[in-house]
Order: sequence, then structure tokens, then C-alpha cells
Amino acid sequence: MSAPLLIELFTEELPPKALKRLGDAFAFTLRDELANRSFLEPDCKLEVFATPRRLAARLSNVREKAPDQKRDERLVPEKVGFDTNGKPTPALLKKLATFGCDESAVALIQRKNDGKINMLFLSQLVSGQPLSRGIGDALETAIASLPIPKVMSYQLRDGLETVHFVRPAHGLVVIHGTNVIEPAPSYILGLTANRITHGHRFLGACDIELKHADEYESRLKSEGKVIASFEARRTEIELQLKAKAAELNSSLGDYETLLDEVTALVEWPAVYMASFELEFLSVPQECLILTMRTNQRYFPLFDKAGKLTEKFLVVSNMQVTDPANIIDGNRRVVRPRLADARFFYDQDRKVRLETRVPQLGNVVYHNKLGTQLERVERIQLLAGQIARMVGADVALAERAAWLSKADLLTGMVGEFPELQGVMGRYYGLHDGEPTIVADAIAEHYLPRFAGDRLPGSPVACCVALADKLDTMAGLFGIGQQPTGEKDPFGLRRSALGVLRILIEHAYPISLFDLVNVAFVGFNKRIGDAHTDLEIFLREFLRDRLSGLLKDRGYSPQEIDSVLSMNPTRIDLVLAQLGAVRAFLALPEAESLAAANKRVANILRQAAAKGESFIDADENHLKEPAERSLFDALRSVSNPAKTLYDKGDFTGYLTIFAALKSPVDTFFDSVMVMVDDKDLRRNRLALLSDLRQAMNRVADISKLAA
Repeated sequence: MSAPLLIELFTEELPPKALKRLGDAFAFTLRDELANRSFLEPDCKLEVFATPRRLAARLSNVREKAPDQKRDERLVPEKVGFDTNGKPTPALLKKLATFGCDESAVALIQRKNDGKINMLFLSQLVSGQPLSRGIGDALETAIASLPIPKVMSYQLRDGLETVHFVRPAHGLVVIHGTNVIEPAPSYILGLTANRITHGHRFLGACDIELKHADEYESRLKSEGKVIASFEARRTEIELQLKAKAAELNSSLGDYETLLDEVTALVEWPAVYMASFELEFLSVPQECLILTMRTNQRYFPLFDKAGKLTEKFLVVSNMQVTDPANIIDGNRRVVRPRLADARFFYDQDRKVRLETRVPQLGNVVYHNKLGTQLERVERIQLLAGQIARMVGADVALAERAAWLSKADLLTGMVGEFPELQGVMGRYYGLHDGEPTIVADAIAEHYLPRFAGDRLPGSPVACCVALADKLDTMAGLFGIGQQPTGEKDPFGLRRSALGVLRILIEHAYPISLFDLVNVAFVGFNKRIGDAHTDLEIFLREFLRDRLSGLLKDRGYSPQEIDSVLSMNPTRIDLVLAQLGAVRAFLALPEAESLAAANKRVANILRQAAAKGESFIDADENHLKEPAERSLFDALRSVSNPAKTLYDKGDFTGYLTIFAALKSPVDTFFDSVMVMVDDKDLRRNRLALLSDLRQAMNRVADISKLAA
């Protein structure tokens, strides 16, 4: 018989930032484990529940007993199992005994060839497990595989047994249809299964005795004042937040991350509006927003221009008729937090940023790479060099770099490290620094993550490039490159930031030159090893570029055709890839790519044999086909060079489509590796000229199937 199965684990308050992951992992693992044991009907559906004090799952159409299964047990080779008279041997009888069978089971034995020899198999009908056994095993696996951020150890009530789990567990509900199922033979966290769940701590019924698995969610809501589904609760909170914000003619800003966390903190949500004193709005709004969202989990409200207002929304776990006490309590809680932020802001502005810079000499950046002051000196030098490369204001770039880390010593950044750069901008403007310098102080950390915005001005880009290149060069220099999935210093993120700035701002800088100057500031620390390290760092950047391009939809063959040329102008790579795609769309592309690959192989083999070849000499052209190819190549080379010099890579590649016919004819009728040395050298030179001409934008041979 099939029926819905409900499993609930009732605990003390679970970690809010991990609740959704815990709920999903618990439910999906239960489903997968029961499915693997054949307890689920084909149309079984899973419902996931997670609240601050429970993880639960409900599966429709779960069998009370797994179906019996026919199983073929491998025994022994046929020639070992029976003697010459066809009688079972002692070896066969011994093997049968391991499956609980005697000689009478010989009649059930089947002969099968396993691909090498004839083997004996015993066909048995194995009785399916009862649901209690399946639940016990599934629960053990689900609990053991939970992505628990930090495991707690606690004693059971008997004071004898210690249990390890995310939080102390106090209840286990296991109901199949209307029946309570006791997991066997497992003893789950010291709990005995029953049918009693629990409502809201203050608003709902303490104990709710469930009669059927299907009534779990509805009775928790009506009697327990608990919305059991994480997604349903999240949707309800979001609707209330948007309705209240619209009522106040305000907006919520970026609230998605906070919404997930708040959903994990409440069971019966209610949204209330509170406010703080207008005087606090004199503090930079980033400080107030971070204080409210991070410390208090409030939702700040913004006006139509995106400016912070004095109003904020509170998501409470108490839905009451008169919320005055809740609102007043939250006002009193937020006030000292905002006062602290104002105090830090006022105190920080008493000291100019530039006077803080020498104090960075007392702050260790890395024990092998010196202090933050030494780092700032390297970044300043590097930012100036990059500014000269891109034509940015060198003095402003160096000034922004010099001040870029000064806010690390401010009280506000000490309290809220997330505001580094942001506060440097505010303090720079207060000190009278040029706006472009202040903006660069904030933006040199960009992009902070995949998809983040880039620095805006050329000055900010120069400082951002210098900061990231200094980080990579220094850490590569002391052997701290990323390994496998480990990247504790975020070097992959720094590399992607460098590449995105070069590509999306189209800066015509040689990557070779950038990497070279990045290591100059470390000469005293890494000595003569920087040449090899430069190669390693360029390869690292190339690997990151390959991944970035794959994420943008380019195929491995397209990417390899361009990156195998070791381009130094990263700003041109997208144009080169666009040209490759346009070339691949030509009807001649497949044939020319195959011919290019053939040419590459011929030249490689010839070079390995010591053959030498330079520019082809038309006086040594003998066959009409090689003359035809020579003339065709010469006719397209000059216009192709003009297109290349103009940066028209698509036009450059597509113009070579005209060579398909002479190339095909050449390979059909001309032998390259002939005995005549001069003739052989000239034909190799012709193929070398062809390959060099076609492959300035990309290695076309990489596109061959």
C-alpha cells in the first residue's frame, strides 16, 4: 500500500544563513535514499519544509514495503561447479551455503557466459525491505550528509550518550499515511518517532497531534501559527515588504540576500515600519545601510532617487494587533548602532587620509611581502607606469594609489571592513582631494565578484590594475599560487578583474609589459626568479581568460585558435574571436581549416628532419598548381595586410576564402617532399608563407575537425 510519508526533525534554533541549504539537503537526500531502495512510486512528489526550529519533508506515494526483487548471485565457473558426471562439487555447495541454500537449490542454477567463460548463477527472489528499515537508513544518511557549518556536541537526557548535530534535536515525527513508523534499527539522535509537532513558541499551540501526513502544513499554519515551507514564508515576507514600501512611497533597494536570512529567522512573519532620527542621515548612507542590514537585519527604505530615508522595515516573528512595543523596541535598538557609526565618521574626518599613509608602515601586509606601506609604494609606482601606457593622468593615478589603502586605519573601516574604499572616497572628498582621485580610491577594488561593475575612469582603472597585478605578482613570487579549488588570496578573482578591465575598456596594453612591470617592485624580495614567475603568471592569466571566454559562449576550438597565438593585446581578443566565427560560417572554412592543419603537420615534420625554408621563390615554381597557389596568395596578401592593419580581423580572415580552390588543387596534384632539395625547400616555403599569412589572427588549424 502506498501513502504519503512525513518526516520532521524538530530542533533548537538552526543557523539562519544555513537553513535553506540544510532544509534542501535533508529533504533531497531522504528522497534519493528512499528512491534507491525502491520505496517511491514513479509519480512520487517531494515537498520541502524548513523553519528556524525544524527540517521536514513530505513524499507522496511511498510504499510500506519495497517490492521483491529477482537477483542473480554469481557463484563459480561451470567447470568448477560440476564434476565430469554432472554432480555438484563441494566448491559449489560451499558457495550455495553462503547464500543460505543447500543442495536442493542446484535446480535453480543458471548457466551464463560472462564474456570469457561460462559461469553459474543462482536466481533468487529477494524479499523487499519494510519501510521502517528504509527510513532508518535514509535518515542516518541524510543527517550524516547535512552541510552543517559547525557541529555541536550535547548530551542526551540520560546524561550518558553524547550526540553530534547542528543543534540539539528534541522531536522526530515519522508518519506514513496515518501510521507512525519507528525507524529501524537506527536510533536517530536519541529520539523516538511520534506524531506530535510543535507550533509557534508564543502564538500557536505547543503540541499538535497529527492524524495524517497530509495535514502537516495546514494544521501547523492554522493551529501552530507556523508557515512550514521556506519558499512560502519567503514569498509572504516579500509581499508584505513590497506592500509596506509601496504604501510609504519608497523602495527596498537590494534586499534579496537579507530576505533569505530573515526568512530563516521567523515562522509567522509580520512587517512593521519604524524610523530613526533625521540627524543620522548626515552619515554616509552606506554606513547606515550596512549597520541596519548586517547587525539588525532591517530593510532600509529609499526615496525615488535612491537616497536613504529615515524609515526602515522590521520583519518580526510576532503578528500582533498593536505593534507599538515592537516598533519602539527596534527604534531603541538601532539608535546606538547608528550613533556608533556617526561617532566613527566624525572622528575619522579629524585626520586627513594622507597623514594616515605613513602609519601603514606599522601594518603587515604579508610577512614575506612587507608592510601595507611598502605595498602602497609599489602600487603607486605601478599605477603611474600603467597610466603612461593608457594615456591617463599620471599624477592623479599616483595620488589615488598613494591614498588607496589609508582608510584601512579608520575607525569606520575597522568596524565595517566591507566599507574599505567606500569610506576612503568620502574622506578623500572631505579632505579636498579631486573627485577623480576620491572615486578611484573607492573603485580600485572593483570588480569584487563575477558580474560586478568595473572602475569607471581611466585613473581608477590604472589603480585597480596596479592593485590586482601587485597582489598576483607578490603572491606568485612567494609560491602562493592557487592550487585546485583553494584560492585563499582570491588570485583568480584578481586575474578576472584585470582581464575584464583590459577587454571591456579596450585598453591597448601589452599583457607581457603589464606582467613585467608588476614584478619590478619585488626584485629585492624574489631576486632573479622573476623571469620564470612572469611566464607562470601569464599562463595563469591565459587560463583565466579561457574560462572567461567559455562563460561568454565561445567554443573550446574557437578559444584555442586565438589563445594558442599567445596574444598580448587582450583588448583585441573579442574581435579576433568574432572574426573566427565569421570565418567558420563560410562554406570554404572546413576545407581551409583541414588544409591548414595538414600544412602545420608537414612543416612540423620537415622542421624535425632539419629542413630549412624561407620565402618562396617564384623562379623555382614548377607545377601549374603551385604557380596558381603562389599567385592567389600574392593577390590576397596585400589587401589582407591592409585589413589587418585597420583592425578588420573579420575581413582579413574571410578574404582567404578565395584560396580554397588553389589550395585544394595544390594538394591534389603536387608532391611536397620530393627528392629535389631546391624544389622541396621552395614548396615548403610556399606552405610556410600560406600558413603565416592565414594565421595572423588565429591558428586556423585548431578549427579542423
